[in-house]
Amino acid sequence: MNADSVHFMSTRDDWRTPPELFKQLDDEFHFTVDLCADDDNHLVDKYYTVENDGLKADLTGEVVFCNPPYGRKIGGFVKKCAEGGEDVGVMLVPARTDTRWFHDYIYGKAEIRFIKGRLKFSGSKDSAPFPSMIVVFRKDKT
Repeated sequence: MNADSVHFMSTRDDWRTPPELFKQLDDEFHFTVDLCADDDNHLVDKYYTVENDGLKADLTGEVVFCNPPYGRKIGGFVKKCAEGGEDVGVMLVPARTDTRWFHDYIYGKAEIRFIKGRLKFSGSKDSAPFPSMIVVFRKDKT
């Protein structure tokens, strides 16, 4: 492995949402469910964990916040928010515009808000090794 490949690699997939970013989004959207959380880091009273699997959740009528695991499962969560039946789905994801999930479910189908600079996720002393974006899926696209 060369030095360049280490620069673009992350050894973790659970990046805790910065509280100030979540508050700004929650003030705008008023979330009813946190799709990817655990008992310690959930940001909404109603939440899904690894154990009760948000990918199987009925999201009809919900306003969803989703900061998914950033590993191999991310595409499933993007698909879930794109097709899940919620009124609004808001995702915090890495700005990986070269991925299949970006082109299949986000590009041209959702609102994209690129975040300037690199986020400093909660619990991390350094900024993320990747750029981030907010993706907004709306049931009523009019």
